[in-house]
Amino acid sequence: LTLAVVLPERNLTYPWAWPRVGPAVRLAAAAVNARPDLLPGFTLRWVFGSSEDRHGVCSEMAAPLAAVDLRLAHHPAAFLGPGCVYTAAPVARFTSHWRLPLVTAGAEAHGFDDKREQFGLTTRAGPSHRKLGELGVQLHRRFNWTRRALLVYWDEKVDDRPYFFAAEGLYVQLPTLRNLTVLDIVFRDGGNFSFIIQEIKQKGRIVYVCCAPETLRELMLQAGREGLTRGDYAFFYIDIFGASLQGSRFPEPQRPWKRGDRHDASARQAFEAVTIITYKEPENPEYRPFLARLKEEALAHFNFSMKDGLV
Repeated sequence: LTLAVVLPERNLTYPWAWPRVGPAVRLAAAAVNARPDLLPGFTLRWVFGSSEDRHGVCSEMAAPLAAVDLRLAHHPAAFLGPGCVYTAAPVARFTSHWRLPLVTAGAEAHGFDDKREQFGLTTRAGPSHRKLGELGVQLHRRFNWTRRALLVYWDEKVDDRPYFFAAEGLYVQLPTLRNLTVLDIVFRDGGNFSFIIQEIKQKGRIVYVCCAPETLRELMLQAGREGLTRGDYAFFYIDIFGASLQGSRFPEPQRPWKRGDRHDASARQAFEAVTIITYKEPENPEYRPFLARLKEEALAHFNFSMKDGLV
């Protein structure tokens, strides 16, 4: 029984890069094959195809070609990946046509919620931006925030556009609240922080921010200078995999405001107005031993030193 894997082969900036996921696939296959009662008469194996282009980024051309090649050569029973939105979409359309299930830890975009046709056999095991949007709805209901919400996000319109799609979940779900107006502002190259601060002052006190940790820090320093961090404004930072919180070793957290420069004190004060929304790391007792085994597999078979945390 063959599992076809289509993931980024080397680019470790992706949470679902093969050196991160491969160790889990190896452990899962070994566990299944050690239980003859799970798949009587079958042995589980996997074949791999890269979703990267020659520049090392997710490619909506490379991924479906890899999927077709694996389909023709190995006749897999299921697909694992891709994770990137723009690569998962065409591959999922193919696997739906082939009547084969596709499981992915990515494909977080709102469009994958449509299970009527092309994504009917796609299962997402990771975060969903629709769920993120629903969390925002619950926050507004809980605190009776009924007038406006502001989305501030970074969008380079290249690669997988993670901040754009994270903001999309909120942009689609928040308007389901009656009479709530949702506005959006995009960060620009070179920094348009002053403009964004003025927009926040004029258009909304509930602010969702989707960007890199460094960009957030610059924004909050500017917000602090303009008096927006004294309790009248609420900032929610969307950090799906907790990148801003990851320290050098577990359980030591990263202080998201700290950079060791002269702005640390001001940044710390400004971050008191920030609530970080992140994917919850498992707390069950099996998780830490499993993570230790993953690290061993990653180092032994992928020459990759895996760190603690979600990525």
